[in-house]
Amino acid sequence: MAPKREAFTIGEFSIDAGTRASIKLPAAKLYNDTPLELHVEVFHSKKPGPVLLVCAAIHGDELNGIEICRRLIDKISIRTLTGTLMVVPIVNVFGFIHQSRYLPDRRDLNRCFPGSAKGALASRLAHLFSSELMSKATHIVDLHTGAIHRDNFPQIRCDTDDEVMMAMATAFGAPVIMDSKSVKGSMRGYANEKGIACILYEAGEALRFSELSIKSGVTGVLNVMRYLGMLNSKLKPTASINASRSYWLRSEADGLVNVKRKIGARVSKGCLLANVVNPLGGEVTELRSPTDGIIIGLTNIPVANEGEALFHIAQFVGDDIEIANEHLDEFISTYA
Repeated sequence: MAPKREAFTIGEFSIDAGTRASIKLPAAKLYNDTPLELHVEVFHSKKPGPVLLVCAAIHGDELNGIEICRRLIDKISIRTLTGTLMVVPIVNVFGFIHQSRYLPDRRDLNRCFPGSAKGALASRLAHLFSSELMSKATHIVDLHTGAIHRDNFPQIRCDTDDEVMMAMATAFGAPVIMDSKSVKGSMRGYANEKGIACILYEAGEALRFSELSIKSGVTGVLNVMRYLGMLNSKLKPTASINASRSYWLRSEADGLVNVKRKIGARVSKGCLLANVVNPLGGEVTELRSPTDGIIIGLTNIPVANEGEALFHIAQFVGDDIEIANEHLDEFISTYA
């Protein structure tokens, strides 16, 4: 008879093997003495295996990840799970309450890791998250959206030179994988320093729900769990392609932006992406794609100053663009 698996501990809480628990870690207080808590849903199975941390809303206005976590929680059964799953739908509880990317002191939580128990509010929250949750994880999926008024096509960002992260990214099945080295002070950067494989899912826009982004995100996390052997169902891969590079195309004039290509669209060198026009009439400035590629990011405000980033275009080497086009069609037909 196999020995019983040890309980999983978070702070003062202990979760027995084969059970699920809702943990609330004291995070801080509002000005009126109302306590705020970091909610963690824990599935600790009887079978030993990976410890996967899935988290969202490190930026408090990025809502798609919260809904992905909610749907993911409903799909997990402790009886069929291998290993341990931690789900944190809202990391930046302050930003979520205020519908803001930042904390009340305007700090970006995702530049404060690993934090400090005696630092500023952002540093303390980062310390709580890193010491109590990240320290116990073997793998992490970090869920994000684009910034406010900026839409991102579903994509995975990770260090593609790392075999484990690249395997997780491929299993996830987003249409595009971007090689992205982590930034110092970010949660992903700290995870990589500690040898924890962490991938970042970008999809949609802040303060907006995108059903395509949410559905593909739920499927992606479940696919990562299948790859890690945490679920006994077979991997359901959706083909991904690794972009060779990406760049932002900027406005060449001031004025109103009449966009001609949507997010996720395939573009060829020289094709018209937008017309920038003077609101009082007159000259029209055409903005054309300098390369072949796919639009993976797009500003949603039709007003721009000269030099403002409008289109984020991913490039592919050689025949990879044709493969990417096929994958894009498959992705959209699956989720749209």
